[in-house]
Amino acid sequence: MVKETKFYDLLGVSPTASEAELKKAYRKKALSAHPDKGGDPEVFKEITAAYEVLSDSDKRDMYDRFGEQGLNEQGGMGGGMDPQDLFSQLFGGGGGGFFGGGGGRPRGPRKGKDLVHRVKVSLEELYVGKVTKLALQKHVICSKCEGRGGKEGAVKTCGGCNGQGIKVVLRQLGPMVQQMQQTCPDCQGAGEQINPKDKCKACNGKKITQERKVLEVRIDKGMEDGHQITFKEEADQAPNTIPGDVVIVIDEKPHPRFKRRKNDLICDVEVDLLTALAGGKVLIEHLDNHALSVEIPAGEVIKPGSIKVLRGQGMPSYRHHEMGDLYVNLSVSFPDSIPIENLPLLEQALPPRKALPKTKKDIDVEDVVMDEIDEREARSARTNGAGAGMDEDDDEGPGGGPQVQCAQS
Repeated sequence: MVKETKFYDLLGVSPTASEAELKKAYRKKALSAHPDKGGDPEVFKEITAAYEVLSDSDKRDMYDRFGEQGLNEQGGMGGGMDPQDLFSQLFGGGGGGFFGGGGGRPRGPRKGKDLVHRVKVSLEELYVGKVTKLALQKHVICSKCEGRGGKEGAVKTCGGCNGQGIKVVLRQLGPMVQQMQQTCPDCQGAGEQINPKDKCKACNGKKITQERKVLEVRIDKGMEDGHQITFKEEADQAPNTIPGDVVIVIDEKPHPRFKRRKNDLICDVEVDLLTALAGGKVLIEHLDNHALSVEIPAGEVIKPGSIKVLRGQGMPSYRHHEMGDLYVNLSVSFPDSIPIENLPLLEQALPPRKALPKTKKDIDVEDVVMDEIDEREARSARTNGAGAGMDEDDDEGPGGGPQVQCAQS
């Protein structure tokens, strides 16, 4: 009687199964549970671990006598081999790319590195779209030798590493021996060797040459900062390698008049005092060849810091090109002075002055005059609390961000 049957149950066999029956059961279970076939990777690992133990007579005997816990305590489980390697040994090669990087047989060509380029684009170009060209110098398979590096039959598998490109060496560390991998010195990691006399003259045996490639990059309206445009397999070529992609990353340049927030735009408009009080028009130059004439109705008083919105005048959305909104931060430009003779007209047009607050009878009221200050004093005053918040950015509302000035008339 065996102590436990977990490993046998994973393979679907009885504890008396022969070595052939174990192998047959593992092949069937591993094929159905392999991650590349849609199976659960953890179940695949468990099946493989069970077979690794039961296929070893010593480990199987230990497992039958002491169970999994006893096997672990006796060091019988060990680190085990990569499940993909064991799968490859039984099935003669690649079992898919899920585990990758194991010590089994090659599982098809690897993919090369992607080539990433950042392209600076103005807000105007993202508003209307554009097509630009990008010239690249890339490696391509040598057309003369078709990537062989020399004439037919000139390239031989490196005998020093058997074509692996690496060698396993042993290094003594006191009482222990460490196993290490290092690049094969005979072929410099290429896995192949070629007689210098037989090298391809076009590529000097390197199998690749350089080529200038021009890509047409279509920047669609509404794209945002960080958007990626991918050209599949347009990166450097190499023998036995799938070329990587060329990835174009949009780098949106700051704009002097507008700030963008997704599909919305934000700008600052300064109006004169008369327009703020009596109405009129302001002009906002947009991102293409048109401008917006904005009417401020007579009788509506524009207060400094007011925010208005122009619906459908923002950025187009990517793909669907639905227009966002344009938020307008309004500020009022006050005149430096007003002719004294016009003051009666102002007093007639504007609401009456507020009465001064009453003071206690025992308080002396002193008449003083305010002086102008320079910019340095103004900055110092703001730093110390006077006018606090005047220079702070507010990223929460549509009026936040750097102060920018829209064109106006």
